Amino acid sequence: MPSQLAIEDNAHGLARYAAICQANGLVPIVEPEILSDGSHSIEECAAITQNVIAHCYKALNDHHVFLEGTLLKPNMVLPGTEAGQVDPCTVAALTVNVLQRTVPPVVPGINFLSGGQSEEEATMHLNEMNRVHGKKPWTISFSYGRALQASTLKVWQGNPENVRAAQDVFFQRCKANGLASLGRFEGNETRGESLHVKNYTY
Repeated sequence: MPSQLAIEDNAHGLARYAAICQANGLVPIVEPEILSDGSHSIEECAAITQNVIAHCYKALNDHHVFLEGTLLKPNMVLPGTEAGQVDPCTVAALTVNVLQRTVPPVVPGINFLSGGQSEEEATMHLNEMNRVHGKKPWTISFSYGRALQASTLKVWQGNPENVRAAQDVFFQRCKANGLASLGRFEGNETRGESLHVKNYTY
């Protein structure tokens, strides 16, 4: 679990980054990520995520960041990769609850990272979040890397002859997540292959 010093120091760094972006005419994407490595419960992830995001917005305000000109790119509230799985409705309810407690309504958009989830899990969780009843004053969408690209790259394999097939797969992933951003995805996807990489670093 992150120490309080680590939480505060990272929040300060993200706020400074956001202020520098806006001073140069750029929209900052604030990305406070809680890694999924470990055996922690989904409740523990919810508590830590809430603490981290709350500190981020305190720091953003302290640095006079114009919140209307920012985007948030957080993790979803998930149990650790070594813990048991939970259903998408639980993930959605806990994630939205954390956001409601921490993210100011003037923030225009929340774009989730996939954090090593399978493509199918990332889509299902996003879809359920957009189906949760209650106040959600922000657009809830996605900013996936691996969860958009994995199956596309698997089909493509660097072979020019596979480009069209890879494009078709990519289009289907984009379409599924676009519908999930509206809570309108009706697919019956299984959990799929996890894209988690232990101790992943950028």
